[in-house]
Amino acid sequence: MDNTRQLLLKRPINVKAVVTPRWKEEAQQQLQVQINQIDSQLQQLEMQGQRMIAEIKRTNLQPPGPDALQQVEEIQVQVNERKSQLLDQKNQNLQQLQQVQTLELEQEVSQGQIESIFTVAEGDNLINKMQVEILLRDGVIEAIRGDL
Repeated sequence: MDNTRQLLLKRPINVKAVVTPRWKEEAQQQLQVQINQIDSQLQQLEMQGQRMIAEIKRTNLQPPGPDALQQVEEIQVQVNERKSQLLDQKNQNLQQLQQVQTLELEQEVSQGQIESIFTVAEGDNLINKMQVEILLRDGVIEAIRGDL
């Protein structure tokens, strides 16, 4: 009978991918889809803001009173804040797109982390057991690195 004391622990596992032509193409397509979605959100935001402002002007006195002018100003501020957030997001995506295009084939890039449950026993090197990573090539596990 084994008397070794053991524990089950959780660890983060780094997931990396090998840059392949397929990986580059998929990453670029994904970023382009996000950029296109942001562009359509910007257009919708602009139209919604204009509609709301037109509605306020239509239902108020001519010339509009101070309340109506304040409502219009608040809408413009909100639209501009949201527009600024979306443009920041779009710029980040454009930068990522440029970075993907400059990656060399066979280079390894981080894809995030997943969690794993593992067993430790007295005498194990915990630091080594925490340093595990998975390497993917076009979605298929090519290597599991580290002390399982």
